[in-house]
Amino acid sequence: MASGDSNRIEARIDREMEGLAGSKADLVDALEVWEDGRRRKSALFLLTCLGLGAAPHVLHLGPWPALAAALLMAPRLLAAVRVQQHQPGIAQGDADASQRPSLDVLVAARDEVAVVDRLVDNMMALDCSAVDLQLWVVNDASTDGTREALERLSAVHPRLNVLHRQPGEGGGKSGALNALLPGLRGDWLMVLDADAQLAPDLFNRLAPSLRHAPGALQLRKAVLNPDHNLFTRFQALEMAFDAQVQRGRLLNGGVGELRGNGELIRRELLLRCGGFNEGTITDDLDLSFRLHLSGVPIDLIWNPPVCEEAVTGVRALWRQRQRWAEGGLQRFFDYWPALLGRRLQPSRRNDIVTYFVVQYALPMMGIGDLATALVRNALPLMWPFSLLVLLTSSGAIYSALSAPNEGPPLPRPHPLVVVSGLLYLLHWFVVIPLVSFRMALRPKRLVWVKTLHEGLAVSA
Repeated sequence: MASGDSNRIEARIDREMEGLAGSKADLVDALEVWEDGRRRKSALFLLTCLGLGAAPHVLHLGPWPALAAALLMAPRLLAAVRVQQHQPGIAQGDADASQRPSLDVLVAARDEVAVVDRLVDNMMALDCSAVDLQLWVVNDASTDGTREALERLSAVHPRLNVLHRQPGEGGGKSGALNALLPGLRGDWLMVLDADAQLAPDLFNRLAPSLRHAPGALQLRKAVLNPDHNLFTRFQALEMAFDAQVQRGRLLNGGVGELRGNGELIRRELLLRCGGFNEGTITDDLDLSFRLHLSGVPIDLIWNPPVCEEAVTGVRALWRQRQRWAEGGLQRFFDYWPALLGRRLQPSRRNDIVTYFVVQYALPMMGIGDLATALVRNALPLMWPFSLLVLLTSSGAIYSALSAPNEGPPLPRPHPLVVVSGLLYLLHWFVVIPLVSFRMALRPKRLVWVKTLHEGLAVSA
């Protein structure tokens, strides 16, 4: 896009964003968001979980409370083991192939010179005969040559629209994506990371779903570089496991969740939900709750997946997981009044409570249980619940690795692979408590730590 055209689009977006701001404020009030008191809420969460872990010892209740919790939550957790081919909400046929859905693909790029050429080349090579597609890339104050690369690419590709944000504009990835919203005209928008790669026929295969899906879709995430090292192999397994769990949740009347890369949302529904929240460090998780509380379902597409680079080192992995854990907890703290109200159907509310307990409360309760057991020279009492989570997670890993996979190769569903993958997933039992303690002790600071994309060689 020429410089003059880019300036005109930026001016139009600035004008229209003024009208969007008021609707966001109205939506926040309507959803009963409680954003204040982060440290108090975190401390209450910590003390409650630690107390629940210690209570069976102090009250001499034995393992029965944990067994009761396991029996109560078992049906929902076992669903992730059972599901194989089910893909909720995905259209299987199409009676009106003449209607072409319009789609805007959005990418927020900050210092992505290593991968932006590959992204644009991939997008421009896709078969888009069944959709009307435009690609939008926001250069979010890059300093590494991303701006120059995008200007060069936009001069070659008419469907590539480029906007530039200046340093200090704020909002992180959410702010960059919101800068595009008033300029979009497509029925749907799709959010991609700068390292994303899509199958050549993805949009033609998606077209029936875009015509018929009621709200939002999430492509299964896959790893481009699974063979780079041990960490990338485990991340490939983890992404498949996460998608398998989501399939189980949807099969059992629960909720799906957006994962940032490869999410598709009807544009008018996103605007109704206030756009992307600039007050969170995990825009995808926050938006998932906003959509559900507004009555918008989120479904999962298993094949074809969206591929992305896995981080290759311990330090990068640790920083990434801390950000995910903090954003995941923050959304529960912010939206709990609405989540426990009447906005959600009972099955969806029960699903959210179940996975909040398993993902966030269980690691903290385990610390309370273990610490009390050591002080009293006794055995831990939460083992029935912990054993259920470990067994169902193992089954979900096996099912995920056994499912048809159109992305880069996944590990074989061998018992040793399942056990090693389960041991890898236990790192969350370290990340969650440490992040919880930090949130209880430190004031909220919005630090959008981007994942470094290296442009590594990818698997065939």
